[in-house]
Amino acid sequence: MNLSILIPTYNRQALLVRALESVFAQDWLVEREDYEVIVIDDGSTDGTADMIAVQFPQVRYIYQTNRGVSSARNTGLGVAEGDWIALLDSDDNWLPEKLSLQFSALEQTKLQVCHGEEIWIRNGVRVNQMDKHQKHGGWIFEYCLPLCAMSPSSIVIHRSVFDRVGVFDPDLPACEDYDLWLRIAALYEVAFVSTPCINKYGGHTDQLSRQFWGMDRFRVIALENCLGHSEIQANLSSELTYMARQTLLKKLEILLNGAIKRDNLELIEYCETKLAHWR
Repeated sequence: MNLSILIPTYNRQALLVRALESVFAQDWLVEREDYEVIVIDDGSTDGTADMIAVQFPQVRYIYQTNRGVSSARNTGLGVAEGDWIALLDSDDNWLPEKLSLQFSALEQTKLQVCHGEEIWIRNGVRVNQMDKHQKHGGWIFEYCLPLCAMSPSSIVIHRSVFDRVGVFDPDLPACEDYDLWLRIAALYEVAFVSTPCINKYGGHTDQLSRQFWGMDRFRVIALENCLGHSEIQANLSSELTYMARQTLLKKLEILLNGAIKRDNLELIEYCETKLAHWR
C-alpha cells in the first residue's frame, strides 16, 4: 500500500461528501489501486455511517466514541497500511492536482514531509492570507513558532516520521497540529508546493479555533514539550532554541495580561510560575 488518506469527522455529513468527492477527483489516483481512504467517525449522530455506505462504499469506515480530532487521527494512523499518509479535515477539500503536485515535489527533493499552498474561504467568500501566514519550505522551525505554519489538510508525510516524532497529542483540545509541526519541523526539512493544493474553509461554528478561548494556552504546552524533548534539543541550533524560548515567554506574557484583565487568579498564578521558570 503506497498511500493512506485519513479523514476525521464529527457530525459533518454534508461537508464530508464534499471532502470525499475531492479525494476521488484526484488525478494522481486515476488507474491506481495502491491507496486507501479511511474515514474516522468521532461519534457522529447525523447519519454519516449510512451516507458512507451508500455513496462511498469503497471507503474504509471506522467509528469511535467522541474523543476529539487528535484521537480520531491517531486511530487512523494506527490502522493505516500506507507508506505515506495524507490528512484531510472533513470541512476542507483538495484541488484536483494536489497529490500529483506533492508526490512530484517529494520525488524531486527526496524529503519525507510536504505541504502546499492554500486557498482560504470564509463564510463562502475567498479571502487573502496575511503576511504572517505565508508558507515556506525547507527548515521551517522558526516559522512554526508564532502560529500553525502548515495545514493538516495540505500534508503528506511518510509514516516513518510518526514513528520518530510521535502522533497527535490527545490531551490538547486545540493546537494539536501546531504541537506536531513543531516536533516535525525541528527534525525534518519540509517540501513545499507553491501552487494552491486545497480549499481551506472557515467561519463555521464547529471550528476548534472558535470553541476555545486563549489558544496560546495550548501553544505554551506545545512549546514546553518541544523545549523538553532531548532529541529535538540536540538537533536545534542554539539560535533556534533561543527563539523557541522567547516565543514561549511572549505567549505567557500575552496570557498573563489577559488573565489580569479578566481577574483570572488561577491563570495569573499559572503564567507567573511558568514565566519564573523560563526566564
